[in-house]
Amino acid sequence: MEKEIKDFWQSHPCGAELVGDLSSESKETYEDFFKRYDDYRYQIEPHILRNINEIDYNKKRVLEIGLGQGADAEQIIKQGGIYSGVDLTEESVKRTKMRFSLHNLSFEEVKHGSVLNLPFLGDNLFDIVFSHGVLHHVPNIKAAEKEIFRVLKPEGKLIVMLYAKKSLNYKFSISIFRRLGLLILYFLRINIGGIYQEHLKQAKQKGIWNYLKMRNFIHVNTDGFSNPYSKVYCLSDVEKDFPNFSIVQYHQEFMHAPPLKVKWLRLEKWLGWHLWVEMKPKAK
Repeated sequence: MEKEIKDFWQSHPCGAELVGDLSSESKETYEDFFKRYDDYRYQIEPHILRNINEIDYNKKRVLEIGLGQGADAEQIIKQGGIYSGVDLTEESVKRTKMRFSLHNLSFEEVKHGSVLNLPFLGDNLFDIVFSHGVLHHVPNIKAAEKEIFRVLKPEGKLIVMLYAKKSLNYKFSISIFRRLGLLILYFLRINIGGIYQEHLKQAKQKGIWNYLKMRNFIHVNTDGFSNPYSKVYCLSDVEKDFPNFSIVQYHQEFMHAPPLKVKWLRLEKWLGWHLWVEMKPKAK
């Protein structure tokens, strides 16, 4: 499945579709695109920048797993982090290096590779491993966890953002409202176009009841209808999938649950879609 995941993210660079990616016809430069992307990202999800700013990166060797457009990497470097990054796709590696070149940012290494076999020789290399919104897309998370444990120093920190199982988005929007809505559209044969039409097309191919099973429906309702894999986490799932680590602290953010209108709610710490977890390695 890793190849399928790589192909999906190679053709859907993380977050680019939200702001309109660059095209060959566009007169926009990557400099303009990165600014527009960063403005959008940190305006819609200001907690990302706030949480990054609360971490002490200064003079620490940092490994980021999953690069996206390089936005968080830039913040880490500006805060004094000695940065390295790895991504499964050549596209994210290319874009991140381009960003660093445009903004004159120094770094150690940015590599194309898999978290299942991190392309770094030696053990106990990094003070911090940071990964925002990536590890919940890794089916073989136990192998990834072992690799992270290998490269992280014994006194280091693992800081991750994972999709939260105990969230409004999962418990109500995805599990109930979206499934019920698709079921109604399917049996009433209503064609409203857009992404719903793509869901209906896949539901007809796979069979509506198989499509609506949560083991399938969770994938196609996070990061696009063609997303091959996603997982949601509660703390017990984190402990199970990261057995070589102990949880130090955690919190939830981001009241994201389309199509529900929830901006007026202030229940992030109980129902937020983003579960931030800081962990430390158990004795090596």
